[in-house]
Amino acid sequence: MEWLPSKLAASPRTVWSIETESPGLGGVAATSEFVIYSARTVRDTTDNFLCARAKDGSPVWSHSYPALGSLDYGNSPRATPLVFGNRVYVQGAMGHLGCLDLKTGEPVWEMSLKDEFEVKETPKWGFCASPLVVAGKLIVLPGAPDAGIAALDPEKGKILWKTPGIAPGYGSLVVARVKGKNQIVGHDLDSLGGWDPSTGKRLWRLAPKAPNDFNVPTPLPVEDGLIICTENNGTRLHGFQEDGSIDPRPKASFRQLAPDTHTPVIVGKRLFGVSRRLYCLVVNDLQPLGEATDPAFGRYCAIVASKDRVLVISLDGELRLFSAGGDLGRPIAKAQIFPGEKGLYSHPAFVGTRIYARGSSQLACFDLGEPG
Repeated sequence: MEWLPSKLAASPRTVWSIETESPGLGGVAATSEFVIYSARTVRDTTDNFLCARAKDGSPVWSHSYPALGSLDYGNSPRATPLVFGNRVYVQGAMGHLGCLDLKTGEPVWEMSLKDEFEVKETPKWGFCASPLVVAGKLIVLPGAPDAGIAALDPEKGKILWKTPGIAPGYGSLVVARVKGKNQIVGHDLDSLGGWDPSTGKRLWRLAPKAPNDFNVPTPLPVEDGLIICTENNGTRLHGFQEDGSIDPRPKASFRQLAPDTHTPVIVGKRLFGVSRRLYCLVVNDLQPLGEATDPAFGRYCAIVASKDRVLVISLDGELRLFSAGGDLGRPIAKAQIFPGEKGLYSHPAFVGTRIYARGSSQLACFDLGEPG
């Protein structure tokens, strides 16, 4: 992020707030004009993606489709909508994938990952990976035997390549620059992998020492390496070999930072993450620089960062602002959004000085601009 405030008002100014049709898990997507979020409707049988105007929360469009199923932790979409150019790509937990016109919500194309790739069983926690655009291709994780990962034409939905694999993990894919070339990096059900964006060829596979990770946290590319965080194996730093495959021997590890669903952030040479407490580690050797304790850190938290600030958003809607310098003795400031909130799982979106956050029953825009 380019900006985070140097202080917070105890109750940030609410610019607007609207009621949501249902609680949600998927992240909020926002631009300077639009805010896109998801809901479940019609007795929890239908996915509904909605667009609100960023300036005042007024409705712009909605797009719904039947999505029957029953999953642990509810049936709402997990994936954050992807805004790319004049399109928004949306994905439901039951495997529906759609390309919509950003301004109107009209479908450009739609498909079912389950039907298109003959996926025999919906993953236990649903299709969770947010769509990713790489080198003009839309990358998705069907998790089918002949299409563990696949690339689509973003404009038409046509399959460009597909690579055999197994069921997907529950996190999202990223692009890593390795030995001068881009790789798609992410988890399937039991391992981490790297794939060639041009052909889909799997370049390497890394199985963790301890099995049965949920594989939710997103891997973090660093210079000539990769930081991986999971609940059963802690945090590990791996390098890459000359052929672009990952070195199976970690350069460093830190067992205490072991998040099951939260992805840490990197600020310069420091890594910040939550796992029963907030940790600050040195990126190149994972040595601890500081830590902070708080009851909220025992549960899920989201973290965002600018070049000099780290903001932690807890399940109860409390914001904790820290210096990115590594001193975690106490937060610079605290603020409360959604008083009484207990389940802020949806990752907020940030545009300028505004945060677009989704509570259990409402979507709201707060201005974090410097308080008086």
